[in-house]
Amino acid sequence: MSSLSLAGRRPVLADLVPGALTRDVVLVAAGAGLTGVAAQIVLPVPGSPVPMTGQTFAALLVGTALGWQRGAAALLLYLAMGAAGVPWFNNGTSGLFGASAGYVVGFVFAAALVGKLAAQGGDRTPLRMLGTMALGNVVVYAVGVPWLMASASLDFGGALAKGVVPFLIGDALKIVVAAGLLPAAWALVRKVRDQD
Repeated sequence: MSSLSLAGRRPVLADLVPGALTRDVVLVAAGAGLTGVAAQIVLPVPGSPVPMTGQTFAALLVGTALGWQRGAAALLLYLAMGAAGVPWFNNGTSGLFGASAGYVVGFVFAAALVGKLAAQGGDRTPLRMLGTMALGNVVVYAVGVPWLMASASLDFGGALAKGVVPFLIGDALKIVVAAGLLPAAWALVRKVRDQD
């Protein structure tokens, strides 16, 4: 496995794709696009101005698979293009306004964090991946909840009740799925490399 180390750090999945700059540009654009597609998976949450979407799952997977720089760049591209008018936020919306915009801003920071943790091995085992994704979710909430408070004129308790509590079970399920996906991808990489 030492052949997979890069400049003193562990690789993330994207490091296994050859081509440096071209690879990075394509992966950043693909990460933004995947998040935009996942944002169209929308489940309204009764009593909350924020819907449940596939965005968080995609954003954290993108950050973990691409690493902190490419992951953050992909989510920054997603944020910037959506703010500029590309209709790929939830329900085909755009613009950086409304109750859920803070969560989208939080994706950039969360992708950077989970990408950094992945480069330290945080995506290699299911248990580590659970922790990595949980921390990523905390970052999304840390940015999204204050934005929700400001945009919906809610106090902290109200913002938690409308912008965190209804999403905990769904987020836990997403975390469990991710905890299986990335370690399984690494197991497949090891198996293929062992056969070479």
